Amino acid sequence: MYFLSKELYFPPVSEASYEGILAVGGDLSTERLLLAYKKGIFPWFEEDEPILWWSPPQRMVVDPKEYKIAKSLRNILNRKIFEVTFNQNFSEVIKNCQIIKRKGQQGTWITDSMYESYLKLHELGIAKSVEVWQNDELVGGLYGVDLGHIFCGESMFSKVPNASKVAFVSLIEKLKQENYLLLDCQVHNDHLEKLGAFEISRDTYLKILKSQR
Repeated sequence: MYFLSKELYFPPVSEASYEGILAVGGDLSTERLLLAYKKGIFPWFEEDEPILWWSPPQRMVVDPKEYKIAKSLRNILNRKIFEVTFNQNFSEVIKNCQIIKRKGQQGTWITDSMYESYLKLHELGIAKSVEVWQNDELVGGLYGVDLGHIFCGESMFSKVPNASKVAFVSLIEKLKQENYLLLDCQVHNDHLEKLGAFEISRDTYLKILKSQR
């Protein structure tokens, strides 16, 4: 495991541990975050831990071109229960992702320093959000890092049933329209799998990351 200094550097992702941890330490500066995402690396750590940088051997992704929305979810979209906007209230989306209670999870991995760092990325037009509204109330959403051909999803939240699912599929439809190659969901979980995400190898992900549309 590599321990980062102030130097703007990451070791080759092939040096990551079996679980996918590549490096420890460094900072969450805009420059380091951008370098990380462009190399297929992302930060993920708990509040009382040092910064951990990951490049897992398997990557959870969605191919927007091939994605099929489940009939039940399509019906929800057609019923116009929710209004969806893009990049209209980033700060509230990430704040809700930070404070929402999640089953089986203690605390949050979105620390205050991470919150501030991604707000800076948003101000540069790099971090973006999807908002889901019901009766003028923000009830769901997600945010991530936009690399221009891959959207790296970071977190999503839902205050009412199906709101985060609507954010997820609305983003996929937008990415499809704009000819994105992947929605990167980072690591496997059962919820993402049920939504239609699947795993590819790190090598395959890196080849797509380095390609152009």
